[in-house]
Amino acid sequence: MGAIQAQDYGMSKWAIGVRLKSATVGDIEAALDRGCILRTHVMRPTWHLVAAEDIRWMLQLSKEHIKSTSASRDRDLEITEELYFKCNRIITGILEGNNHLTRQEIAFELTKAGIIADTSRMIHFLMRAEIEGIVCSGIDRGNKQTYALLDERVPPAKTIHREEALALLATKYFRSHSPASLQDFVWWSGLSVGNAKQAIHLIRPELLTDHSCDSHLFIHQSCNKEFHSGGLIHFLPAFDEYIIGYKDRTSILAAEHQPEAFSKNGIFHPVIMQNGKIVGVWKKTANKDRINIQSSFFESINSSEDRIILAMNKYKAFIGNFQKETAPPKKN
Repeated sequence: MGAIQAQDYGMSKWAIGVRLKSATVGDIEAALDRGCILRTHVMRPTWHLVAAEDIRWMLQLSKEHIKSTSASRDRDLEITEELYFKCNRIITGILEGNNHLTRQEIAFELTKAGIIADTSRMIHFLMRAEIEGIVCSGIDRGNKQTYALLDERVPPAKTIHREEALALLATKYFRSHSPASLQDFVWWSGLSVGNAKQAIHLIRPELLTDHSCDSHLFIHQSCNKEFHSGGLIHFLPAFDEYIIGYKDRTSILAAEHQPEAFSKNGIFHPVIMQNGKIVGVWKKTANKDRINIQSSFFESINSSEDRIILAMNKYKAFIGNFQKETAPPKKN
């Protein structure tokens, strides 16, 4: 997939789990701890989960875009390039030797050096260190994320040419998001329209086109197959790629139901998918040692209660809540 959006850290782990035949949250967390998967800012920019072997070339593609989108806020926060250089030098020094520190601990060290390191500034200091390839996610400490030096977490990789990186990004996107349009790819990748067109051109022999709807859609050749879901239900996480990975979402979610699935300020809720369509939303609640799931369907759906229970139990098995439901959740 290239990258999976990960503002909601817990839900992003389920975004991986729901796509695997068998996995637990412990499996995903172990991969994060080993540094096989990294959580960092890349592309639009926002938090993403990225495979370690892809991190450097993806950062090279997106870092100048991220710098430009942050420039205005940098000025508001009185952050100069000289200050970024000073912070990066300090951060490198305190993390050397496989030290994994939280944002608060890094802020403390910057403050000791006479740098104002409030929450707003720290977001920018650490994001700049991420996109410069200095830091990446470290081993979680309880429910707190840490930062570590990228060079100490991920082995050096051969630098690849920009055209090869563009082709790789396009391949990963269309292989995992087909069918999708140029505009969808621009939205997801953060690339300019010109660079996105170039990326698509570079892999054009791998892409088929679909003119059956108003949009000009591309389909990666690996996806040109018929799939029969048999009416299966999937409980997808918040900020899931199935909904957030596209600029135009009308083919999977009716316009009148979009406010229930995501807010105007960009908060994407956990959704229920059936036969490719978003048919409802869900949320989990905790009651002592038991996880409960509440679901709300936009309208009546054609599915058995067993299939709803099966989807719900898959999530519960993933997070290690083994008290499986035998009755369907309440449907509104």
